[in-house]
Amino acid sequence: MTTPILSIIILILVGLGPTPAPQKKVIYPPGAKPGGNWSYGILTDGSLYVSGMGGEDASGKIPETFEAEVQQSLDNIDAVLKAAGMSRDDVVSVQVYLTDGATFQRMNKVYSSFFKDPRPTRTTVIVAGLVGPGHIEITATARK
Repeated sequence: MTTPILSIIILILVGLGPTPAPQKKVIYPPGAKPGGNWSYGILTDGSLYVSGMGGEDASGKIPETFEAEVQQSLDNIDAVLKAAGMSRDDVVSVQVYLTDGATFQRMNKVYSSFFKDPRPTRTTVIVAGLVGPGHIEITATARK
C-alpha cells in the first residue's frame, strides 16, 4: 500500500516526463517547389526562420541595379513571411551579407524603407563571395 504522499510524488514524476518537440512546418512561398538541400522557411513554436534570400527574381535573374537587387531580396523574404501568415512587422532579427562594403549605405537606404520602426535587430557582414552571382543575401527571423 502506498502512502498519499508517495502517490503524489509518482504522479508529479510521471507528469515531468519528456515533452514532445515542437512541430516544424516547412514554408514555401507561392511558386516555390519543395525539395533541394534547403527550406525557404521553417515555422516552429511560433517563430519563423527564413533562409538567406538573394536578389534573384522568380526566373532566377539578378536585377540591373544593386538597389533593385536589395529590394528583390527583401521581397523574397516578404513572400516567405506572407506564406507563413506573418508580415515584415513580425521580423525580430535580420542578417545581411554584402560582397562589397562600399554598397552598405545603398543597401541601408532600401532596407530602411522596407522595415519601419521599431526595426529588427540586424547584423551586417561583408563577405568574400556568395553562392551565385548576387551581391547580397539576407536572412530573417520572425515571431508573432
